[in-house]
Amino acid sequence: MKKLLCIAVATLFATTFFAQKQVQHDAQTWFGYMNQTRLTDKWGLWLDLHLRTKEDFVNDFSAGIIRLGLTYYLNDDAKLTAGYCFVNFFPADAHPDVSQPEHRPWQQIQWHTKYPKLRVMQYLRLEERYRRKLLNGELTDGHSFNYRLRYNFMLMFPLGKKPFQPKSLSFLFNDELHINFGEEIVFNTFDQNRFVASFNYHLTAHDNLQLGYLNVYQQLASGSKYRSIHAVRLFYAHALDWRKKDAAKQ
Repeated sequence: MKKLLCIAVATLFATTFFAQKQVQHDAQTWFGYMNQTRLTDKWGLWLDLHLRTKEDFVNDFSAGIIRLGLTYYLNDDAKLTAGYCFVNFFPADAHPDVSQPEHRPWQQIQWHTKYPKLRVMQYLRLEERYRRKLLNGELTDGHSFNYRLRYNFMLMFPLGKKPFQPKSLSFLFNDELHINFGEEIVFNTFDQNRFVASFNYHLTAHDNLQLGYLNVYQQLASGSKYRSIHAVRLFYAHALDWRKKDAAKQ
């Protein structure tokens, strides 16, 4: 993992400081709902939903996402998930009259480390991206394809005397690096980096409301053009455990 981090950081800095680049800046709002439901000691379900605006925080929409998965628990702190994700890219400059769909199978390993006053979460996710092709701004037959590897690292610190308890606050730092690869990737092996700083309000022991700042720094397919998104991020994270209900019925 240390080697992966070193490569990721080196790629990001090399791309940032040495490439001749044009940077487009956008202001967006990202809404998200994230759910992990544990069914048994070994099996669970994954669901997350996202809606993102396009510009000026509130104007139009850029993308809508639904992601489903089946999770296998190696233990209480480590799990494997595989599933399917559908992405709808709303009309944009390259396709002003139509939405562009993307189908995205994905596989992931996620692990948690818990301390009295610190929560750490990491995952490594592989995606297979099938994006519908465009011709003269209209959808055409076939899909472009590439793989994308995502490494996510999150730290959560409590704010107050009752760490991570209901009706308490915490602060979250999150960074996620995206790397493209595949035959169709030429200039943008580095896809993007997402940094989050967020306040979390713990409604109960199992869910929290997150409000904070997100920066997305993305290299576009041409290699010399970049996008920097400054976004308000409003997420609701929800965990369910149905094992207790099953035990009660017995």
